[in-house]
Amino acid sequence: MEIGFIGLGNMGFPMARRLIQGNHQVVAFDTRPDAVDRVVALGAQPAASSKEVADRAETVMVSLPTPQVSLAVATGVGGVIEGSRVKRYVDLSTVGNRVAVQIHDLLAERNIIRIDSPVSGGVGGAEKGTLAVMVSGPRNEFDLIRTALEEIGRPFYVGEKPGSAQTMKLANNILAANVLMATSEVVVMGVNSGLDPSVMIEVLNAGSGGTSASRDKFPRAILPRTFDYGFATGLMVKDVRLYLDEAKALGVPVDVAETIGRLWEAAELDQGPDSDFTSVIKPFEKAAGVIVGD
Repeated sequence: MEIGFIGLGNMGFPMARRLIQGNHQVVAFDTRPDAVDRVVALGAQPAASSKEVADRAETVMVSLPTPQVSLAVATGVGGVIEGSRVKRYVDLSTVGNRVAVQIHDLLAERNIIRIDSPVSGGVGGAEKGTLAVMVSGPRNEFDLIRTALEEIGRPFYVGEKPGSAQTMKLANNILAANVLMATSEVVVMGVNSGLDPSVMIEVLNAGSGGTSASRDKFPRAILPRTFDYGFATGLMVKDVRLYLDEAKALGVPVDVAETIGRLWEAAELDQGPDSDFTSVIKPFEKAAGVIVGD
């Protein structure tokens, strides 16, 4: 399958690589020439702009950092919307329901079908091809690209409604944000009382307190003090804000989410938006006067 791919960052590059390894013909673009060079070395063809990608491929996939960037790449000057060949726009980014619907409506004016496909599983999942891929859009279009999506992970068809896969992704991410924050606070408490953090994680994972944070993020990036999981604190703050925006628009309770949001905002202020999101434990450590590590 011919696939255009835009956005070759921490998540986009390993996804594009897996598509190439699956014998798909990939035309790639990123604003960073070195990122394009890396994927070209694996067998992709380079493009000079988002429009050129959309001139050369019927299916264009994107993995982009913010809703604003996604909107510009999809519908801005020199964007996918101006491409002469593109038929479907597959958005692997997390942009929220409102922007997803906005992009859908603008692309529809040019008869370009938008398929929502936000992913979950982190850089490790992208590298292994084990991402959870949440998909919404026309069922027949999903069927056309399913084999390509299976190269990067396990696709879950959410429904036809534009933006519904974004809602699913935000629900997933608010829970991920919650358990990482809560597990960090709890482990700091235990270390302050004299417990061994590695033993704490083992016990949590063997019992009812185990979470994705204790099973994956602590062993990989917090206990060894590498803080290199591959997802930025600023991106998690963005996702939490998107969840709060959607939940408030729906008029549903947000008591827990607002508390988590305040804590993530504080972590971003303390550690910086470009810090790895596993560094969320550091403000707790500072407050308690302890270090959590092997």
